[in-house]
Amino acid sequence: MEPGNETQISEFLLMGFSEEPELQPFFFDLFLCMYLITMLGNVLIILVIIADTHLHTPMYFFLANLSFVDICFTSTTVPKMLVNIQLQSKVITYEGCITQMYFFVLFVGLDNFLLTVMAYDRFMAICHPLHYMVRMNPRLCGLLVLMCWILSVLHSLLESLMVLQLSFCTDVEIPQFFCELNQVIQCACSDTFMNEMVIFFIAVLLGGGPLTGIFFSYSKILSSVRVISSTQGKYKAFSTCASHLSVVCLFYFTSIGVYIGSSASHNAHAGTTASVLYTVVTPMLNPFIYSLRNRDIKEALRRLLRREVIKGHLSWD
Repeated sequence: MEPGNETQISEFLLMGFSEEPELQPFFFDLFLCMYLITMLGNVLIILVIIADTHLHTPMYFFLANLSFVDICFTSTTVPKMLVNIQLQSKVITYEGCITQMYFFVLFVGLDNFLLTVMAYDRFMAICHPLHYMVRMNPRLCGLLVLMCWILSVLHSLLESLMVLQLSFCTDVEIPQFFCELNQVIQCACSDTFMNEMVIFFIAVLLGGGPLTGIFFSYSKILSSVRVISSTQGKYKAFSTCASHLSVVCLFYFTSIGVYIGSSASHNAHAGTTASVLYTVVTPMLNPFIYSLRNRDIKEALRRLLRREVIKGHLSWD
């Protein structure tokens, strides 16, 4: 790897979407609506969990953290994309690209780790219900979230520092609407072997490890559910996991699609489509998945709305 980046490049070009001018207003309106829905949905989930004491449990503590990370995750890429569409520009500065890449990797890692912690929480709740509240105490929950942040920050910092050591040619075009790590590395003029090895090793370690943990947790959950005699008991156990399983599948399937698309540079359109699902659609759908399939969240929303209506009547009186 060639040492240092002599700042021979000051900007990148994000080439992710159609060149046709007449489609730009459509893209702007579409992604603005999706971004606002994502923000409103995740903020509402956080407010409901904070406001309702019935939801002050480990499961909803982790869900509130996941919603916060989803807000940050989608805010890393979508606002810049909207600005570029509005200004009819594809430019992002070198510093802006590195910053965007850093936070993108950070929040992807946090999503990954939080989904694993949530799987462990469901494992404890279903397989060890008598010890659940003792083991999953507030201190342990806080430590688990803190560990997720520490690991994600260190991972993102390592990847970003290694990219800073690369040299780039002029007129660098990234076939995405944001600075995705693999695509940025492929644009480098210097040797990227070490970067690719680090990405592969970390993907196996920090990607395969949590996914193995999720599979292990749910294999134990399935074994425990099979011995439950009542149909109602089985349904209750599965219903507590259904939302989380849906989010896990959505997250991992779309993330795999992004990295397959970014590796196959000849199929840039497929990679961009997968990236939209990964960075925009998934964070938007998560609140709906948890609210529509979760009785506790729906009841908490009703209580919150009822409380606000009563307050409104009293203020008018």
